[in-house]
Amino acid sequence: MKKGRILTHSQNTSTLQSYVDQASGYVQSAVGSLTGNSADKSQAEQKKTEAAAKDDLSHAGTNVGPFSVSTSGVAVNDERRTQGSWDQTLGSGKEMVGNLVGAEGLKQEGIKQNQAGKGTEAEGQISDLGKGISDRVTGTVGGAVAGLTGNTEEQKKREAQHDTGKTQQRGVEADLDKQANA
Repeated sequence: MKKGRILTHSQNTSTLQSYVDQASGYVQSAVGSLTGNSADKSQAEQKKTEAAAKDDLSHAGTNVGPFSVSTSGVAVNDERRTQGSWDQTLGSGKEMVGNLVGAEGLKQEGIKQNQAGKGTEAEGQISDLGKGISDRVTGTVGGAVAGLTGNTEEQKKREAQHDTGKTQQRGVEADLDKQANA
């Protein structure tokens, strides 16, 4: 179920586009300051605000079950991420029950399962992160080449590849942020 969603220019949440829009806002603000035109200043502030929102959206991602979800679409996660997370949950449960009932063996088994789950999840995260980055680069380059040659079908395929890669990358980033804040 790998799916990419192509955004129109006005919906574009790419980081690069947000930087271009932000720079444009600063230039328009400078022009407005030099000319004293309050309308230019107001439009510039609006552009900068929109650019910041696009940048935030560009980095937004989450995980829902075995899927990563972002503004670019939905991607299937490496199954080791889900399995590792499940093993951590079971391990923590065993550790807690072992502590409650004084069963040192169960507690130790839970600790080991939790640690193994962290390793398994990390393997899946590394795989998805690498594939996500690779798909983003390959999709971007392939899309540019297809655009230059006028092959719109290939261009759409490569844009979808880029979007899937971005979604996988954002899903891993969401996991890592959650783990860092836990």
